[in-house]
Amino acid sequence: MNRLTLPLPHTSRTIGVLVALTVLVGCEGIGPLGLGQGNSASGQTESTKLVERDVEAPDVFSVTDKGLWDGRPSLGGVWVAHPDVTEPERVIIRNEANGKFVIGALFRRERDLPGPKLQISSDAAAALNILAGAPAPLNVTALRREEVDAPVQDSAPEATIKTPSAVIETALAPVVASPPATPDAEPASAAEVAVSAPSAPKTAALPAATPNPTSTLAKPYVQIGIFSIEANANRAANQMRSAGMVPSVKRSEINGKAFWRVVVGPAATNSELNSLLKSIKTEGYSDAYAVSS
Repeated sequence: MNRLTLPLPHTSRTIGVLVALTVLVGCEGIGPLGLGQGNSASGQTESTKLVERDVEAPDVFSVTDKGLWDGRPSLGGVWVAHPDVTEPERVIIRNEANGKFVIGALFRRERDLPGPKLQISSDAAAALNILAGAPAPLNVTALRREEVDAPVQDSAPEATIKTPSAVIETALAPVVASPPATPDAEPASAAEVAVSAPSAPKTAALPAATPNPTSTLAKPYVQIGIFSIEANANRAANQMRSAGMVPSVKRSEINGKAFWRVVVGPAATNSELNSLLKSIKTEGYSDAYAVSS
């Protein structure tokens, strides 16, 4: 019996193609061949920055005693005086009778003065709701500045590379030639051309940057007062400005309550610092003192 044998052309080549297709299908969506196929995990980068804040320092100064406002208006914003003070400090003053508090300066007072040991300014009395001649229970605690790390989150998700869509080629529309200009058409005048032409943008000259003054002093600034009302701080700063000095109004906050410090400077040398102190005290701020910032 004769057998009929059918030829199988290119058998090895066909098997090789099938194996290659199987490998490609199995690898689809994996690695760089699967761009845009998987889900991109959105990451959040976290960084930190230094933030200054006031913290209570009872080891530096802390006293609870009766405080009195003598009824006379006073300069220097919010302040309190006590006979045990050796150097001026920034303090928080609390009225323990009504829970009100304010940030101010602490100065030294003479021991032989009559009345309670704590004497407060008119601005402090107004902020603490204390009447003239009526002693009130006060707590005075020193403050210190410290730097803490505050986390900063960047929630921007990572960019996902998408697979580009297929490019479809289309034939361009034929260009229709515009009709020739008629001889009756009048040419545009030079003025019209000048109006239609866009003008070149002008580059504004930037003022020369003024370098920040530097100082080698540990306390190059002079603080003239701490104010619980911003308008009073600005008024004191304008007074210093009118006297030829350069004041700065610095806003701070503690326990949700804002206050404003007015400082002058910085002074580059000790002689300049002493001159600033003398000029400021001449303006009526006899309790002004040098601070670091």
